[in-house]
Amino acid sequence: MPELKPAILSLPQTELDEWFASNGEPEFRSRQVMGRVTRGAASFAEMQDLPKALRARLEEAFRITSLVPVVTSEADSGLTTKTLFELDGGHTVEAVVMRYTDRTTLCISSQAGCPVGCPFCATGKFPFGRNLRAHEIEEQAIDAARRLAGEGRRLSHVVFMGMGEPFVNYPAVIDSVRKMSDPDGLGISPRRIVLSTSGVIPRIEQLAAEKLPVTLAISLHAARDELRDVLVPINRKYPVANLVGAAQGYAAKSGRRVSYEWVMLAGVNDTERDAKELGQLLRRKLAHVNLIPFNPVENTPYQAPSTDAARPTPPVGSCTSAS
Repeated sequence: MPELKPAILSLPQTELDEWFASNGEPEFRSRQVMGRVTRGAASFAEMQDLPKALRARLEEAFRITSLVPVVTSEADSGLTTKTLFELDGGHTVEAVVMRYTDRTTLCISSQAGCPVGCPFCATGKFPFGRNLRAHEIEEQAIDAARRLAGEGRRLSHVVFMGMGEPFVNYPAVIDSVRKMSDPDGLGISPRRIVLSTSGVIPRIEQLAAEKLPVTLAISLHAARDELRDVLVPINRKYPVANLVGAAQGYAAKSGRRVSYEWVMLAGVNDTERDAKELGQLLRRKLAHVNLIPFNPVENTPYQAPSTDAARPTPPVGSCTSAS
């Protein structure tokens, strides 16, 4: 099997600069090409502002993306689009585009599979594959932006609530956030990017030092350790009180309200007791609670809540594997 050409976004800028120099191209060409790629060019051939010979050399040397679309499906009368991508090495990940009146949001994957193992999560039922590289995360956003541009829409928001635990793949995730927010690329404001975690406290503390004004989302699902140990196994290492303390530390440093995600499981975490415990846990905190009715997953014991168990909020995290 022939060796794959490198995806152009996988190369450091310094290495690309050297490639263009070695091909006799002026210094500005490297950033010109990268700008076109990050803003959604589908091929090198369509870059008509480049010399024809350069376009041919780029085609010989690089792939414009490493992602291979496998299947695309639609829901909600076409307002939601799910695309399954194959990665180098054969693993697959899913990205979900959600169209609203005032915004368009991409739910992005950071890992192939998830090592956390939450028992109600569809992703957690499959073996963990690998971390995504920064360019593979960015390429999901570029693909979505290109598709949306064809509809006259702009990708405005990104949420890391697809496959994987972003803070287990922290360096690549942060690198991708910086690239997606680069004004010379997609130019998505960090304030419109949500990073979700099941509770990796050291990375929450590290995020507070990044000076990236992203929204932090905590996959909470239970307000007492006894239950959260079952629903979110990482809680055994990072208990809920410590987690909320770290999250509110981020809120204090960033000035950004923390979002707490709560997938509602009938008879498990949708009771009056759970509501009181949640209220007590987050009292006087800079916080928002997002209630997400569970979408049943095969071979799990969990069920969706009754219609009167909660008053649902807008589904910021509606693309999560459990919802």
